[in-house]
Amino acid sequence: MVAAQAWDQKGLMLNLSPSLLISRIITLLIALTVHEFSHAFVANRFGDDTARNAGRLTLNPLKHLDVIGSLMLLFVGFGWAKPVPINPWKLGQHSRSAVMWVSLAGPGSNLLMAIIGALVLRTGLVPTTTPASFLPSPTAFLLTFIVINLLLMLFNMIPVSPLDGEKILEYLLPEPLRNGFVKIQPYGPLILLVLMFVLPRFGIDIISWFMNPALSGLSKILIGG
Repeated sequence: MVAAQAWDQKGLMLNLSPSLLISRIITLLIALTVHEFSHAFVANRFGDDTARNAGRLTLNPLKHLDVIGSLMLLFVGFGWAKPVPINPWKLGQHSRSAVMWVSLAGPGSNLLMAIIGALVLRTGLVPTTTPASFLPSPTAFLLTFIVINLLLMLFNMIPVSPLDGEKILEYLLPEPLRNGFVKIQPYGPLILLVLMFVLPRFGIDIISWFMNPALSGLSKILIGG
């Protein structure tokens, strides 16, 4: 599952110029597709062929992107891709740890893509000039690519259903705490809506308190400055 709300970081949602829009479209085609493919790939490696049978073990964006979710992510700042189906019963005797690794694969792929983008950027080999007035320069594209992938990684690590962080935290918690956490999981989507849309209206933006420092810190580590 990929969902994200783009916070005001490095001008990510401040200016929908043609060059920025092109950068976002290309980035989201890559980032969302690889994220969902990674879920499917790891699940298949653990013996669950559900995603493969559903045609999701592919890097074809059309198999992963949700039209409305992608448009909202581009223009509104909140969106989603189609979640990859898995069947825990097919994941073998270590199904709980397998579910965790399947969940981690998505945000892990976004972190890896951000690192690759940063390595390319920091080599200094990409030109800074813009090939045409409406196109982004390679440097501007890489900055957008890095920040959006970090954003998707961080957002999906929030431990609330239906985000990937929920299954990761469930696996890491000791059993007494896990039992309590499992009881509140059905309310995850409602909790997420409250965190994203209700509390900020009262000046309580918990997600931004977490996202902004983490995104800023990781960006500085990867990009420098």
